[in-house]
Amino acid sequence: MYAIVEIAGHQYKVEKDQQVFVNRLDAKEGAKIQFDRVLLTDKSGDVTVGAPAIDGLAVHATVERHLKGDKVLIFKKKRRKGYQKLNGFRPYLTEIRVTDIKKAAAKKAAAPKKEAAPKKEAVSKTTKEA
Repeated sequence: MYAIVEIAGHQYKVEKDQQVFVNRLDAKEGAKIQFDRVLLTDKSGDVTVGAPAIDGLAVHATVERHLKGDKVLIFKKKRRKGYQKLNGFRPYLTEIRVTDIKKAAAKKAAAPKKEAAPKKEAVSKTTKEA
């Protein structure tokens, strides 16, 4: 079984016990996280497509570690102009391990709002003075 899930604005194809490197997430190492935006699942040929996401399904994962990726080089050049520029950066990544693809944990429903008691209208007395 695999699923296509949206994590931090990017889409990833994940399976159970798979290791995935994603953009830096705001979670501590060892933390358990779940991703609710499951866009597609395939269970031995039975494909389910969400519109846009599948309700009630989530990908559960644990954060293994935070790290920096390999250096990415950006080279700019304009021919015959004597212009060359080399820049680079190392992206911040989070390594996660997918533990399961199953139904999402039930979210706590918000308590029903109490209706405000009807306000007493202030009665203004007007007097006419001659």
